[in-house]
Amino acid sequence: MYKLCLGVPARIINVFEKDGLRIAKVILGGIARDVIVVTNEDLEEGDYVIVHAGMAISKIDENELETILNIWKELERVIIEK
Repeated sequence: MYKLCLGVPARIINVFEKDGLRIAKVILGGIARDVIVVTNEDLEEGDYVIVHAGMAISKIDENELETILNIWKELERVIIEK
């Protein structure tokens, strides 16, 4: 049996430290939420990250973001057609 993990793109609003953890406030699905940053990459306001299980796991560039959003749109189209 295969398991699929889902990571979704989010835009960073702010990065800060809280209780010894690096936290990013992100916009995810139109909602602002805090996620734990587990990547060592430099992150700043306006960057995009992949969020999985409440954690920012990697930074992505705008080309990757565009590719991901196009895939999401295609999946949505296929699901709606069924």
